[in-house]
Amino acid sequence: MLRAVAFLTPFGRAGVPTPRTLDALPPVGALIGLAVGGVWWAADRLWAAPVAAALAVAADAAFTGCLHLDGLADSADGLLPPLDRARRLTVMRDPAVGAFGAVTLVVVLLVRVAALASVHPTPLLIASLWCASRTAMALIARTMRYARDTGGLVSAFGAVDAAGARWAVPLLAGTVIAVPLALLGQGWRGLITLAVAACGAAVVAALARARLGGFTGDVLGAAGVIAETAGLLALAAR
Repeated sequence: MLRAVAFLTPFGRAGVPTPRTLDALPPVGALIGLAVGGVWWAADRLWAAPVAAALAVAADAAFTGCLHLDGLADSADGLLPPLDRARRLTVMRDPAVGAFGAVTLVVVLLVRVAALASVHPTPLLIASLWCASRTAMALIARTMRYARDTGGLVSAFGAVDAAGARWAVPLLAGTVIAVPLALLGQGWRGLITLAVAACGAAVVAALARARLGGFTGDVLGAAGVIAETAGLLALAAR
């Protein structure tokens, strides 16, 4: 659990994640989401909805150390333009943000703020969505190979045989936590938001598989952010 906290947030003692770290991603994601939802709920009682939504998005960036947003930007720079596989991986390792990454980051942040501003605060559903997004990260890492030849921070995740069925552990944990929270937070619409969030993560995973042949740490971050954003859009639908 402590390694998962250190991996997903700027809190805790830094350390190299292990394959078992993946099992703790769903509950840690739920705790992050509950904190974000709490900020949203409290801010909504002091400011207008757009301000409360912006503060919630800012809180999410702070609680995650902007790690997942950085992964989203790097993934956009590497996966979206027409490049060969080797060049994609090189671009994604470059800390500089290119045009694709900058535009994607701005658009996603605007969508997140707009979606949150259009609905009443439901902290339990945010906790559910954030749990689902980390569950998706764990499943991608357990079912896809690591795309780089040399190690990165998440290369240890690739040590788990994709056919070895340890993917069931985070899936079970995520389901047990996310589904009840979604039902308590928004009833049957909460389940729809989870389904849409899963589709968002699946799109990122499919793109990474097609263009990289596997996942990287940036891909995990991008999958999480897109899953959350897709779920927020479903929540905000009329």
